[in-house]
Amino acid sequence: MTSTASLADALEVPREIQDLLFREARTANSFSDEPVSDEQLQAIYDLIKWAPTSMNTQPLRALVIRTPEGKERLLPHMAEGNRAKTASAPVTVVLAADTDFHENLPKTFPHKPDAKEMFSDEQGREGFARLNSLLQVGYFIIGVRAAGLAAGPMTGFDNAGIDKEFFSENKWKSLVVINVGKPGENPWFDRLPRLDYH
Repeated sequence: MTSTASLADALEVPREIQDLLFREARTANSFSDEPVSDEQLQAIYDLIKWAPTSMNTQPLRALVIRTPEGKERLLPHMAEGNRAKTASAPVTVVLAADTDFHENLPKTFPHKPDAKEMFSDEQGREGFARLNSLLQVGYFIIGVRAAGLAAGPMTGFDNAGIDKEFFSENKWKSLVVINVGKPGENPWFDRLPRLDYH
């Protein structure tokens, strides 16, 4: 059986980067009051935008919430167990799928001029947007870790309520809410087991 150490050596990136992004990274449940800057958030986006989506559609949209007024609007839609940590996080990001992503295809997929017309069916377009946005959610979490920050992704919230509160003027559909920041006091639950290769 191959050891974990030798498997780490089989990868191209240094072991400390592997640990930062995966082995030592954890889902945070509390956050310090250290701020997260707009520059950090922009750097995260500027990194993850290069990750693949089908037909380069890039349907993920991010609503950044950091003000008390924004949190007051968000918190009633969060599950009770997610409210306190969301209130304390320096930044909360609502990640959503833009079901009108096809409007950008002339820019993002320019070599196929009729690409936009391929997505005339709204129901099919929504499923396509959701799948590719969820890929991008994963990239976003890794990007947060690459910035030296902790991510606390949550799906315990009222999607319809958030969509009505924040996205009533567009066709975004909320998928995941992620708290972002430096870990606070007792931030981690015990590490849970992972399935092995076989």
